[in-house]
Amino acid sequence: MKRRGLLRSLALAGTLPLAGCSTLVETRAAGVPPVPENRPDGIYHPSHVEGMKMAGTASSGDYAFGLFYSYPHRFWNVNGDSVSLTEIEEDDAVHLMASVWDPETGTVLPDTGLSLEIYRDGSLVSQEAIYPMLSQPMGFHYGANFGLEGEGTYDVRLSVGAMSTRRTGAFAGRFGDPTTAEIPFEYSEAAKNEISFEVFDEEAATPGAVDPMSMDALPNAFAPLESDLPGRVLGSAMSNDAKLVATALETPPEGVEGDGPYLAVSARTRYNRMVIPAMALSGTLTRDGETVYDGELARTLDPDLGYHYGAVVDGVESGDELTLSVTVQPQTARHEGYETAFGGLMDGMPDVTISVA
Repeated sequence: MKRRGLLRSLALAGTLPLAGCSTLVETRAAGVPPVPENRPDGIYHPSHVEGMKMAGTASSGDYAFGLFYSYPHRFWNVNGDSVSLTEIEEDDAVHLMASVWDPETGTVLPDTGLSLEIYRDGSLVSQEAIYPMLSQPMGFHYGANFGLEGEGTYDVRLSVGAMSTRRTGAFAGRFGDPTTAEIPFEYSEAAKNEISFEVFDEEAATPGAVDPMSMDALPNAFAPLESDLPGRVLGSAMSNDAKLVATALETPPEGVEGDGPYLAVSARTRYNRMVIPAMALSGTLTRDGETVYDGELARTLDPDLGYHYGAVVDGVESGDELTLSVTVQPQTARHEGYETAFGGLMDGMPDVTISVA
């Protein structure tokens, strides 16, 4: 693997490396490479990848929290159909990242909403409702760049609201209350500069993705393997590098009203099987030219199906055609390598059709 600049190997205690990747890194002084030119219309290998350090974990109510930090990142924010680049600003000291998960199952929880407050000696330094994000190494998380008041100890308060997504099965009735957790954060330039910073040359802007990070203290936001999905897997299709896998259960999971089979669509990235949340998806199921179902597939969190989009339908049979339409692209910010996928800087996500075998 060729890389630009001076490369050296570091053994970094407390940092989170890329699983399966070389430990060769470039010092931070080399600077952030420009956004690659001639990016493909989909997921691509980024120009560089930063590692990260754990600040700490905490739990409160139904939730577990993890707080991590790295160098300031550029990223692309998504608001409806608008995608805009957020550049690194001069006073940005760190990129703070947080993950929220169910401590019982290790399931990462999108759609909670997350606000972050930074205190030093009891005084508020910064506060922000931080962005839901997708990155190739970490998958779904929350993050933003922050300025700090120099080195020292800070207290970070993470607050979630009631989860708006429908919850089913053992998740029904959970994650419905807001809560706050506090995690101390010790910041120093020396510790930050130990974090790996890997620059790629030949791989940059080619189709593909870096490996997910190996994070022992943090569950990753993987979608279930197709072979592990409950019900009858109907097939899959790709829309702007979002892989949509459809399955049908004989009866809906607890928490879903209605009688009849339950149609569930699990959305994941083409590479690495990362969950793609926060989009609006509709489905049209036809049989012999007649419409069997035409409507929304609701965002749902289930311990067996994972985060998915689902609805009760009037039967699913061999020969049926299922057309899936993304009406609102995933409302998550994107790190480099994902900004041209899942709608992103492209003109939406095309409809796809799955023929039921």
